[in-house]
Amino acid sequence: MPRDQRRERFLDLEGRGRIRVVEYPGPESAPTLMLLHGLAATGALNWLTAFDELAERYHVVAVDHRGHGYGIPTRRFRLKDCADDAVAVADALGIREFIAVGYSMGGPIAKLCWSRHPERVRGLVLCATAGHFTPERYPVLTRAVLPGAVVGARLAPNLVRSQIIEGMLRDVPSPTAREFVRKEMSGADPAALAQATRAVLRFSSRNWASDIKVPTAVVVTTRDKIVPTRRQYRLAAAIPGAKQFEVDGDHFACADRQGNFVSELVAACDYVNAAAA
Repeated sequence: MPRDQRRERFLDLEGRGRIRVVEYPGPESAPTLMLLHGLAATGALNWLTAFDELAERYHVVAVDHRGHGYGIPTRRFRLKDCADDAVAVADALGIREFIAVGYSMGGPIAKLCWSRHPERVRGLVLCATAGHFTPERYPVLTRAVLPGAVVGARLAPNLVRSQIIEGMLRDVPSPTAREFVRKEMSGADPAALAQATRAVLRFSSRNWASDIKVPTAVVVTTRDKIVPTRRQYRLAAAIPGAKQFEVDGDHFACADRQGNFVSELVAACDYVNAAAA
């Protein structure tokens, strides 16, 4: 079973730092999926429900982004650094090219993998994400408040981290699951998470999404209030030839074992892999 194939290890990336990688080798000569998680999550948290099914047919690699979980420590969070980290992980593992699979914040990182390293990215699978994330209400106020949040997180990191974790656990009844979330989030840097929020709000691919030339699938979470569904559809429309896959769920559909996220994610990956071949 794929679960028995799981390898979790730390890689020291030259000139970058130490990063945790969760890897499933998959079938012999299987194409690689580089899984890129969302804001305030980890690779293991974001993709837990999907690992086994993806590993039935793909070589699966999931990373922790900078300041998240067991990712590279950072004083300055930048999405482009996360994209470069993913390519550096591929280098360390001897992976020539991969399909970049991004969830929420991982969507911009996946697109930056392509724009910065186009020769390494066979295709894109973009889940619960958009071309831009600027809040429709009070965008200036939001951006003004975030720098203060970074300072506050640096002054009281343990308190802020505890508040983040407790917020994540609010709807998690299982003691085992709660302990898993606590463990995954124990290494998170609250200041980096605040910086990551600011980086996501500043990101936009509206001026260059139409230049994406690799096969692309957009997995739309149709009841999403955090990344509005209409923005997800606009992203799909902006990328030439992008195929849409619909998930009946909200922004946390990736954690719902009873929903159709995993089946649609697998279908999206299969589509991109076949088109890239």
